[in-house]
Amino acid sequence: MSGRLRQLADEVRALEARLREGGGPDKAAKQHKQGKLTARERVAQLADPDTPFLEIGLLVAYDRYDGQAPAAGVVTGIAMVEGRECVVVANDATVKAGSWWPETITKILRAQEVAMRCRIPIIYLVDSAGVNLPYQGGVFPGQYGAARIFYYNSIMRRYLRIPQLAAVMGQCVAGGAYLPALSDVILMVKGSSFMGLGGPNLVKGATGQSVDGETLGGAITHTEISGVAHYALDDDPSCLAKLRELVARLPRPQLPSDRAPWRPPAQPPSSLYELLPADHRMSYDMHKLLEAVLDDGALDEFQPNLAKEMICGDAHIEGIPVGVIANQRGLIKGRPGERPRFGGIIYAESAEKVAYFIERCDKQGLPIVFVQDVSGFMVGPDAEHDGIIRAGARFVEAMACARVPKLVLTVNHASGAGYYAMAGQGFDPDFILSWPTGRMAVMEGEAAVQAVHGPTLDAAKKAGTEPSADVLAAVDAMRADYEEQLDARYAAARGFVDAIVYPEDTRTMLAMALRAANQNHGPHLGAFVLPPMPPVGGAT
Repeated sequence: MSGRLRQLADEVRALEARLREGGGPDKAAKQHKQGKLTARERVAQLADPDTPFLEIGLLVAYDRYDGQAPAAGVVTGIAMVEGRECVVVANDATVKAGSWWPETITKILRAQEVAMRCRIPIIYLVDSAGVNLPYQGGVFPGQYGAARIFYYNSIMRRYLRIPQLAAVMGQCVAGGAYLPALSDVILMVKGSSFMGLGGPNLVKGATGQSVDGETLGGAITHTEISGVAHYALDDDPSCLAKLRELVARLPRPQLPSDRAPWRPPAQPPSSLYELLPADHRMSYDMHKLLEAVLDDGALDEFQPNLAKEMICGDAHIEGIPVGVIANQRGLIKGRPGERPRFGGIIYAESAEKVAYFIERCDKQGLPIVFVQDVSGFMVGPDAEHDGIIRAGARFVEAMACARVPKLVLTVNHASGAGYYAMAGQGFDPDFILSWPTGRMAVMEGEAAVQAVHGPTLDAAKKAGTEPSADVLAAVDAMRADYEEQLDARYAAARGFVDAIVYPEDTRTMLAMALRAANQNHGPHLGAFVLPPMPPVGGAT
């Protein structure tokens, strides 16, 4: 019996609970004293009761800025609003007045990309003092600086026709005011919201005029004088209720009508806690994992007796048809006369098998769920003579060019080029989720030690001497660095995964992500694909 997954899950839960407190109880109390809800309270009231929230980027930047930027000061994710999936972006004013850290920009852009990729509405709950000035160098300039938020605003509004609703529920100053201004509808709250390119102090310094915030840029000013905003609401709850009303009016997406009634998995998700071995290097049966995630635990396996180190098959998750690609672990028995294969390693034959399966899913319009526990591609004379490079390239190209939604669940290893082939982040999968046991790196720590220090250690062993103190210190430091960087929390803090999920929530979160992704019937390539341009000047 293994407690590794359970222990890591408990540690991540404790960290997440701390991060969800934002700036802490005192800052939340201050928000309440101002008659305002906190960001998480707003999200909870906006969402349908008792529905899941797929939070994206909760751990981003948790290990930076001496812990002063929990969740990078913004709550982002997918919530159910009036029965439909919506992206939500809510500034957390308990964290440095909701100001933008460099990672705040990263999170907002990722949220916008989810809305564009899935073609689902996005709702901004704005309460921000603007750029966090000491860190402006990571916020203001650059291709992926704050300006790209407004670029995405514009693309969504003009070409993609993705509904954007903005509620100014606190401060909204300087360039940040363009985020609601580039949305379709703007709501403001009387007495507590302000929107302007400059606040009263800046106006005083620039023009010498003295004006209070409400007169300068309050809800009444912008709904009755400037016309910039469209609705003025009395308080946060009425503002959130109005947002729900506006979402309810939006045209309903056309979803597949043939979705099957779904059944629970064959095994309870709680059984997954004991599935992974205590040592991440040891084997287990991936089929058992799938039995606790898929409807009825049923997988109609594709070429089940060929290249068994790669599992491919058709299945359903909460009634949604999917293609599944997963790595089998352990020692795989070969055909008569062939050597066994190592599970978690991709061979030329398995790469060809998966490439064909991906192309079949793409032709049939089936979203693909990649379940990662991969250590890389096979090396050595046999692999090279089998054409592993060509086969691997076919695998990568098929995955990269698939136009259907791609979802990733990392349960253990995600190493080397195997991580890339299994829809790594650089290939723009729609969502990347990880269990607390996920380990993402170019290779495992011991392999890295051997690659860098192996010759020196081997030479000392042959000579019958101990390696020098410097070498031993370097080896220990490398092991420690790799263990830190292999932790799922490290990946989540840098946005390499969207969220860390727990076994009991895996099905729910995958299904929510699939429902969101399936609302875009067009190609899922890159952050967004523009519709075709009409002919210019009568050209055909």
